[in-house]
Amino acid sequence: MTQEKIQVYTRRITMANKTQMITILYEMVLDYLAEAKDALELDDKKGFSEGLSKAMNCIDELIHSLNLNYELGKNLLALYLFEKRQILIATAKNSDEELDHVNKTFEALHSAYVQLEKMNNDEALMTNVPKVYAGLTYGKGNLKESFADNVMSRGYMA
Repeated sequence: MTQEKIQVYTRRITMANKTQMITILYEMVLDYLAEAKDALELDDKKGFSEGLSKAMNCIDELIHSLNLNYELGKNLLALYLFEKRQILIATAKNSDEELDHVNKTFEALHSAYVQLEKMNNDEALMTNVPKVYAGLTYGKGNLKESFADNVMSRGYMA
């Protein structure tokens, strides 16, 4: 994943509520799967394996976020575990055949959570982070980011 994409995800995570966090994790799974497929096309087995490993790490985060007291949580757990198994098979075979199913599943889950985001007006999970404002300044095409809030107030005071 490029440094720019990591920064975009980082900004989104700092401003996300619970539903948006799940959506972001789905997007990250899809991005890592795409990176793995690209690496396989370039015959980069190490890159393929790393992409799939990172996708599985994101799925692990999704698993840890489940509430297993509800039937939906149990169903999602079974689905996540099945998709992790498919990724492991793809890793062992050095093939992307199994990844088509994984991709379709996470695209469907992502689109469902995008709809849920529209109904969720909860506040961001992270509250003690500076707000980032971006705008065009100093001429056409130059993007400048600025932080608002007192960044020095983060952490413990002795």
